[in-house]
Amino acid sequence: MEVTFTKELWDEIKSHIEERNTEALAAAFDQMHPTDIAQVFDKLNREDASIAISAIEEEKAAEMITFLDEDVRERMMALLTPKEIAEKVIDNLDSDDAADIISELPEQKQKQVLSEIEDYEQAKDIADLLNYDEDTAGGLMAKELVKVNINSSLIQCVREIRNQAAEIDDLYGIYVIDDQEKLIGILPLKKLLLAPSHAKLDDVINKDVISVTATENREQVAAIMRKYDLVVLPVLDNLGRLLGRITIDDVVDVIREEAEADYRLASGLSESVESDDKIWVLSRARLPWLLIGLCGGIFGSRIIGAYEDQLQIHPEMAFFIPLIAAMGGNAGVQSSAIIVQSLASGSIGEKGLFSRLIKEFSVAAISGVVCSVFLLSYSLLFTDSTSLAMTVGLSLLTVIMFASLLGTFIPLMLNKFKIDPALATGPFITTSNDILGLFVYFSIGRLLYGVF
Repeated sequence: MEVTFTKELWDEIKSHIEERNTEALAAAFDQMHPTDIAQVFDKLNREDASIAISAIEEEKAAEMITFLDEDVRERMMALLTPKEIAEKVIDNLDSDDAADIISELPEQKQKQVLSEIEDYEQAKDIADLLNYDEDTAGGLMAKELVKVNINSSLIQCVREIRNQAAEIDDLYGIYVIDDQEKLIGILPLKKLLLAPSHAKLDDVINKDVISVTATENREQVAAIMRKYDLVVLPVLDNLGRLLGRITIDDVVDVIREEAEADYRLASGLSESVESDDKIWVLSRARLPWLLIGLCGGIFGSRIIGAYEDQLQIHPEMAFFIPLIAAMGGNAGVQSSAIIVQSLASGSIGEKGLFSRLIKEFSVAAISGVVCSVFLLSYSLLFTDSTSLAMTVGLSLLTVIMFASLLGTFIPLMLNKFKIDPALATGPFITTSNDILGLFVYFSIGRLLYGVF
């Protein structure tokens, strides 16, 4: 039975490493999942890692390496020679994971590792995968799969499964191809088991196959698998020939990485960082958007300065400046968050821009009326100025409507120009709406105070 990683287990493993007790280490690692072992190695220094790695069974050690943080994996690979990487790591991984590991090595070492792989077909498959961009379907796919010719009998299919499936961890179906390697359909395992032995393969396969080309963007791959609830997706070349398959575990990683990237952008971080990164790395990731926010704040202060005379005559207007700015920012972020989520799930079509703006305008109008009536009532009850009450009420209504439309429009435009729309849910939209709110507030204030 596998045990999970806990502080007590970490203390035990650390003690075994200090005592150089490889037998106890091996026993501890034997009960752990590779993911939990990776957590151990994330905490070890170079010397301790070299001791611990020797106590893990080769296949489990190879799988564990795929779960390590990139910087830790880089240090681990530096401990191994090209021959050791080929024999102890690559030989125990599927082609997609092996290609990912090799792609992180220096170019010269990549060639050395490939030359040390004894299985020519395996080396060829990995070399082919290395030619694809990591952000494409080709960069996600694995070469391991079971395929049979359309002219095969069901009995021959069973033989092919036995011959080919030994190298495959998860078998979801059998791919049926023609003589030119073009994908014809998929034979689900259930149909293979239930079909009469004399049935023709062409009669029992599923020809309505959802597939992608090797150059398809990985975000689109994730969207397709999510939309059609797929656990595996075949990858074809431009001629329709079967190249490989993408399994759900790889797509889950893509979805997680995209979610982390969107959250990072929405939080105002310009690059991926961890809490234990160096001070300079953390500062470099945070400073750009902080400086943008600072420039926005300076611009906002200039707007207030432009209306200094108005504030001197009606200083009570200053009380509501933070409220107007904050409500505009909140309304804009809400709208942009909904749009970004819809874009990520693919629920907004090409013709959805105008209808989305109309819908958001209606929602903003309702929200603005409710909030402005509430603020207007408060102002009439607790201030002596009807002009101020009318100003803040009308300003809030206008700001919420404009901010909501801006929060809808900006991510849609960013997406149209192939820029990550998650930018619109962070400091960018907040700062823009703060400036917009101040300008609208003082403009309406000047107008209304001149009327009443």
